[in-house]
Amino acid sequence: MSPLANRISANSRAKRLSTAADETFDLLIVGGGITGAGVALEASRRGLRVLLVEGEDYAAGTSSRSSKLIHGGLRYLAKGDVDLVRKTARERKAVHRIAPHLAASRRMVLPAQSRARWFTLRAAISTYERLGQVSREDRHENWKKRDLAKVEPLINTDRFPFAIAYREYLTDDARLVLANLRAAAGHGAVILNRTRVVGLLRERDRVTGAVVLDTQSGERLGVRAKLVVNAAGPWVEDLLRMESPRREPMLTLTKGIHVVLPRERMPVSHTWVVGAPDNRPIFVVPRGEVVYVGTTDTVYGDPATVWPGITRPEVEYLLASLPTQFRVEGLKPSHAVSAWGGLRALVAQPGKRPSEISRNEEIITSPGGVITVAGGKLTGYRAVAKKVLQLCADRIAVNETAADEAPLPGGDFGGNVGELARAVASRRGLDAQSADRIAHLYGAESDQVLALGQQRLHPASPLLDGEVHWAMRYEDAQTLEDLVYRRSRIALYTTNGLLAIDAAAQIMGEALGWDERRRAHECAHVRARFAKDLELGDGPSLLDKEAYDETFA
Repeated sequence: MSPLANRISANSRAKRLSTAADETFDLLIVGGGITGAGVALEASRRGLRVLLVEGEDYAAGTSSRSSKLIHGGLRYLAKGDVDLVRKTARERKAVHRIAPHLAASRRMVLPAQSRARWFTLRAAISTYERLGQVSREDRHENWKKRDLAKVEPLINTDRFPFAIAYREYLTDDARLVLANLRAAAGHGAVILNRTRVVGLLRERDRVTGAVVLDTQSGERLGVRAKLVVNAAGPWVEDLLRMESPRREPMLTLTKGIHVVLPRERMPVSHTWVVGAPDNRPIFVVPRGEVVYVGTTDTVYGDPATVWPGITRPEVEYLLASLPTQFRVEGLKPSHAVSAWGGLRALVAQPGKRPSEISRNEEIITSPGGVITVAGGKLTGYRAVAKKVLQLCADRIAVNETAADEAPLPGGDFGGNVGELARAVASRRGLDAQSADRIAHLYGAESDQVLALGQQRLHPASPLLDGEVHWAMRYEDAQTLEDLVYRRSRIALYTTNGLLAIDAAAQIMGEALGWDERRRAHECAHVRARFAKDLELGDGPSLLDKEAYDETFA
């Protein structure tokens, strides 16, 4: 798919706003996370005229704060949620098919302390693979102590002499959202970020659109549609209460945090599922020069914030699970190079602990006709979108013979992202690490990104000038935060990524017409945002203040 065919450019925003105000759409989607993006693509490829509005940036909430795995949720099998496991396990292959760079195959490893536990895990994994229709060549491997010593020397084989290694998929959640939105735009959808719904439009007893606030200009405009889909994630109840102010709450919000360590302090080669002190499963995921560890699962009572705070006990809880299972010593919160926290919107089940609440979605239709999607998992977003379209078909004409499910932007290559990275390195003269990073972020569009520039913006940062241009021209990046957190991901996956932000702000400022004051504000905002994620509300900062000030002063 040509990038010009699905272009959402920062410089085209005014035109898109004008189109949104002038037309009546088939579908207005509120929410630019993975659910909204999936619905936008499914609807637009079926011929519907779609408008999607997002109050912040695309994927700014939950959909950029996950564990970044396309997986079937093996732990839900133990809880008897077979249907959820079956659906999500099978969806893994579908996402890999349309975006192999954003669903790259990885070994996920479960350690076992005893032979009996090992056999139990083997039985569970075999069931999981049958439910997910896993091919014979991708089925699990059974590792003993001598195998572990070769493939993962860091594991404490004295305590965990056995393991099961099975296939799951590593994604980039925010870029998966962007790929779906760009594909929807390629089918004619109008996509807008920073357009917050502040009211609903009605005709008699039906909701016929919304009043949205352009948070950049302060202008309000009415947008009209035959149907409205509420896909606002943790904030779906805000929209529901605009229609029914006295409505009873339907969600439980829980918070999950991840902490990022330099790879040199946690040099694992595979993704591991290990036990926290309370036996809750924790992911340990290597990615480039870092390893991230997560996630927690605690009730959270403040849905107003997009950036939930991170506390020292949460970080200590995650790090405490590592020394017992790996040969690492002295890990401290101050070793973190970044962190992120996100909110899950779960359908309330009173009396259950957060980790016990089902991750199944619930789709409801309000008296005014708004279709609301609550709950759900990243892996199952496509199936949820198809359910929503089935409901839409009861009220408006929907093309039942949709266009083929073509690859998402960047997904049209052979499927082996390692081979793609090596080819990119050879063609462009990049080192292996840079080529691997670019291939995983941009897939088949890697060469097009690099054609815009492949100069590092700082010797110690992996960010390239071509990525900045690409993010503005084809991915609607309008702020420096958009670029470093949700387009290039340098704030999360690198140890020195933010060293490039001054140069990046210079490029963005020249393209978007920023004056010096705006450039300084953008840089200050990102630095403050990054520091706040590592400054804990109930204890000393994770940040090495002296080193931070020396680097960024």
